[in-house]
Amino acid sequence: MSKITINVDTLDIQVSDGLTILEAIREVNYDQLDMSIPTLYYLKGVKEVDESGVCVAEVEGEAELVNASVYKVYEGMKVQTKSPKCTEARKAVLADIAAKHDKDCINCHRPGTCELQELLHKYEISSSKMDADKKVAIDDRAIIVRDHNKCIRCGRCVAVCKNGQGVEAIKATGEGWDMVVEPVSADGLIASGCVNCGQCIIACPVGALYAKDATAQVFDAIADPNKYVMVEVAPAVRASLGEEFDFNIGTDVEKRLPETLRALGFDKVFDTKFSADLTIMEEANEFIERLNGNGPLPIMTSCCPAWVKHCEDKHPELLANMSSCKSPQQMFGATAKSYYAEKMGIAKEDIVMVSVMPCSAKKFEITRDDQDGAGVPDVDIAITAREFARMIKEAEVKLTAVPFEPFDDPLGIGTGAGVIFGVTGGVMEAALRTAVEKLTGETLPKLEFCDVRGMEGIKEASYDIAGTTVKVAVASGLANADALLEKVKAGEADYHIIEVMSCPGGCINGGGQPHQLAATWDMVDVRGKRAAVLYKNDANSPIRKSHENPAIIELYDTYLGAPGSEKAHQLLHTTYVAR
Repeated sequence: MSKITINVDTLDIQVSDGLTILEAIREVNYDQLDMSIPTLYYLKGVKEVDESGVCVAEVEGEAELVNASVYKVYEGMKVQTKSPKCTEARKAVLADIAAKHDKDCINCHRPGTCELQELLHKYEISSSKMDADKKVAIDDRAIIVRDHNKCIRCGRCVAVCKNGQGVEAIKATGEGWDMVVEPVSADGLIASGCVNCGQCIIACPVGALYAKDATAQVFDAIADPNKYVMVEVAPAVRASLGEEFDFNIGTDVEKRLPETLRALGFDKVFDTKFSADLTIMEEANEFIERLNGNGPLPIMTSCCPAWVKHCEDKHPELLANMSSCKSPQQMFGATAKSYYAEKMGIAKEDIVMVSVMPCSAKKFEITRDDQDGAGVPDVDIAITAREFARMIKEAEVKLTAVPFEPFDDPLGIGTGAGVIFGVTGGVMEAALRTAVEKLTGETLPKLEFCDVRGMEGIKEASYDIAGTTVKVAVASGLANADALLEKVKAGEADYHIIEVMSCPGGCINGGGQPHQLAATWDMVDVRGKRAAVLYKNDANSPIRKSHENPAIIELYDTYLGAPGSEKAHQLLHTTYVAR
């Protein structure tokens, strides 16, 4: 793209032709140049027109302020972003929004990451709390809680649900401050096809949407002397949690997690990458059986509960193609309450299994039927990475100061293959590492399957495995999954394995991950930096293939027998239902 010169706040800068004023200023890294245009309704890739009234600029030759999110730059343009006219316009808009917004910031789930709060502070806007008689009831009937009193009518949640996910569980009716964002069904989100992915929570600039909090349940369980409280931590959490404690985006905090969890009072602390390896053992075995004619192809991964529910809702005719394997979260709980409980002499009924996940849909998953392999719920409480961060802060544990210690054995042992589960393509890559070696009987000379890496919405590849051309596809984002599956159903695409993650980029971008401001998403490759953590973690792991995990080998040798055994099916596999 050719470059042009524009003048912004008396400074000449070179920018790419064809951009909007907002895009141009962000392209040149306004943090270094002290240039900025605030946004409130804008979110790159989701809603790229900011109609809030704060995203304005003064352009020489224009009588009125222009919308910087739509007005295109041109050679020689002179722009002011900090003029008194811009500032007064923004203040007027923000004062109007503040007057209609519930500013109970103390009890809000977005302290420090609320985009409105940041602008109110910057422009010194203050007003009293919303009158009690103007408030409406908070809708907490579903896992995703809706507080319309905090809604600023930006439409970002509606856009991501419709365009990014293709779910359309929510809608906006009315205009301006009469607009109401609500489920498409009067019976609420549960009846509206919501899959609990939480992408609406990530898109929301304020605290109008959040996942139902379970931290009090966890603290209560830890305080109960009759309960043995175990915790598992998902791979993607180590790539994001540090952001809640002022670490740079892309910092791996895995080594800080075990002692942090012990400081909170958990009896045993484990790593979900152990059960990610276990999932690969079962899933690779299932794929090989189907490849040999014992089941339908393509086999579709079942690790993502939002995707599983979406398939049950929108593609019930393909449920037979879904792997019967439980997710790593559920496999872990089932193993902990059977194998580990028996090994340690702990009554399974006394165990409280807590999971720390990057995902809001995991809260739904623990309520599904057929998730009680040991005769008790596999997992009792699921919390998000954000809830985990709140627990750490409430307990005044200093993440920056805890010593580096390992997870507890044997369920704390995992491989590089297990850790990359947290990024799109990671489940596919981990499965291929094991399936290829099982099918060929040969050691892979190179473990990286780079064709399935990257943030593209749909990725395809073919591999020659033991004389069979195996075709694979990876989709992240449910709208992309829908497009892929429609081709499969129409006979226009032919695959052996399909991996689907509901969140674009995979679990590193899950609905339970730490919030980032819209400007940060625009300026920084957040997903890429988090993904790089997991790939580096994999590359540095002493064991990088699931079938070489010694704890997994022992589990099969002493307890399960073999992948796909009757006992393995009882504990580690599940069923689905057309909705």
